[in-house]
Amino acid sequence: MKYLTEESIENIATGAAVLGTGGGGDPYIGKLLAKEAIKKYGPVKVITMDELDDEALVVPVSGMGAPTVTIEKLSTEEEIIKPVNKLEEILGKKVDVIIPIEIGGTNSLVPVVAAAKKGVPILDADAIGRAFPEAQMVTFYLEGYDSSPVTIADEKGNCAVIYPINGIWSERLARALTVEMGGKMTICDYSLSGEQVKKAAIKGTLTLAEEIGSILNLMKDSKEAIDSMIDKLDGFKLFEAKVIDIKRKLSGGFTKGFVEFKGINNDESEYSILFQNEYLIAKKNEKTICTTPDLISILDYETGKAVTTDKLKYGMRVICVSFPCNDKWRTKKGIETAGPKYFGYEEEYVPVEKLYNKFIEEE
Repeated sequence: MKYLTEESIENIATGAAVLGTGGGGDPYIGKLLAKEAIKKYGPVKVITMDELDDEALVVPVSGMGAPTVTIEKLSTEEEIIKPVNKLEEILGKKVDVIIPIEIGGTNSLVPVVAAAKKGVPILDADAIGRAFPEAQMVTFYLEGYDSSPVTIADEKGNCAVIYPINGIWSERLARALTVEMGGKMTICDYSLSGEQVKKAAIKGTLTLAEEIGSILNLMKDSKEAIDSMIDKLDGFKLFEAKVIDIKRKLSGGFTKGFVEFKGINNDESEYSILFQNEYLIAKKNEKTICTTPDLISILDYETGKAVTTDKLKYGMRVICVSFPCNDKWRTKKGIETAGPKYFGYEEEYVPVEKLYNKFIEEE
């Protein structure tokens, strides 16, 4: 039996920001929300997939919106819990277990607030293994599960229920409401049985985030910590550089843009990363070195902590790393759902380990 503590919340926030690939919300905000909920309602029990009852009602709770908005419009307890209560009312049954829909800075910890308030456990799993910008980009959609009914709430007290025909329409309808609600809101979708979740979810990701966070928070040498984390995740260090240009805009409920870098430490190469809430494509001298659905994370050069898309600044020195995505995203449907072509880029998806080996050979 395991319970979330303030220390574990601290580590999850740090680790989830790395796995969140620039999105998923500000980890600092998520950390504050989760810690306050635990202080108010008591410890939250964490259960594994093996401990999950097949008949349990499992509900994801997450924030939807643009990172540049979420750092200014903080979530409230009422906003987080209202979609859960509305879903229980519609289904006529109580939620048994809360699950994070993704592993990202805030979205790994918003579910802790709901679990603490409802007095139910949180599942050590999620439906992506990273963060993605759109609602259908989850393994529940890949498995063919119905996302309906979907409940939505904002900080003003508004609450909406939609019955989309599939995950794609869930994204379209919910995103339109997100824009009208001021660029952010809280959502519950894909309410599933424990049996369904066991088939589709990615297990152990809260624990993984905590372990990554522990490495980055406890090791004094940030470079050693990053190397240790890369080894743990079978990842790659793509480059060390400084930010020389960044363009961000709020569009359609997303933060979209690009960032350009110049190499440091005798590296004269130029690098760039394209993003839509999350980092999607990394390039070196215009050649692609990593693409979605593999993970791209930008870390602060001095601290080793992840830098989200809304926190990037001119002159910032960073280390860019990459990790292979879960195998579920390397299927045909996975690549169609969250590969580079879906986002309008011409690149074909090539696993990061192949791109990296090619990148090394050409050096």
